[in-house]
Amino acid sequence: MTLNEIFLAPFVEFEFMRRALVGTTALALSACPVGVFLMLRRMSLSGDAIAHSILPGAAIGFLVSGLQLLPMTFGGLVAGLAVAVLSGIVARSTIQREDASLAAFYLVSLALGVLLVSLRGSSVDLLHVLFGSVLALNDQALVLIAAIATVSLVALASVWRALVAECLDPVFLRSVSRVGPFVHLLFLVLVVLNLVGGFQALGTLLSVGLMILPAAAARFWTRRLEAMCALAIAFGLAASVAGLLVSYHLSLASGPSIILAAGLVYLVSLLFGTRGLLAGRRSVRHRIA
Repeated sequence: MTLNEIFLAPFVEFEFMRRALVGTTALALSACPVGVFLMLRRMSLSGDAIAHSILPGAAIGFLVSGLQLLPMTFGGLVAGLAVAVLSGIVARSTIQREDASLAAFYLVSLALGVLLVSLRGSSVDLLHVLFGSVLALNDQALVLIAAIATVSLVALASVWRALVAECLDPVFLRSVSRVGPFVHLLFLVLVVLNLVGGFQALGTLLSVGLMILPAAAARFWTRRLEAMCALAIAFGLAASVAGLLVSYHLSLASGPSIILAAGLVYLVSLLFGTRGLLAGRRSVRHRIA
């Protein structure tokens, strides 16, 4: 096979591949920077929990109207925001920490969502909800993902400095401004929005992968936040293209292929990044010499 047949032909010849590429590109542009802030706030696993918590809302939308985009999206958005807000209220009103309350809510939400889908749908419908179908994105789904990406990027640019301060030193932000709670709530909304957008392509179980893995990989290459976000986007785009090509040529599931490609980027960064494992050993040897 020529390089053209390997890298270009699938996207040139097949519309569903082009749609998948456009959708994952839009997701990478918005979800990866959000993932960087999730990582800085030490909320990576919280993002995974929120991703699972959108399932009952999407399931209710599925019960009402089947696999229709808007009802499932609206239901997932409401459910994700409800779990995020309720876990915060429980953490502030009781002795339980936020991670424990979030874990409790997400486990209940995940079980409830699977149960609701199974009431009406088949195993195929359940797999579609859990793992998505990036190769089946239609115009409506692409418009939704593009709108979420646009809103996310504009919101991040608008509150960038306040969000950085809220992530790195929330006490300082509260001492100089009252926007801290608003920024925190806006950030949670952005997380849920991007997970809902990722749900359309990758499902509730894998949508957080494109948000966290590129961001975690970028952390091994740079300390600067702006560079970290840009590198995370680049890693997300590379993983999307590689995953789609591998799934096409080897007849594999596209969503898991994209996330595994992102996982490979993370492992390479972990080993060979400028702040990775092997870089640390090289610096030690240099100092000894």
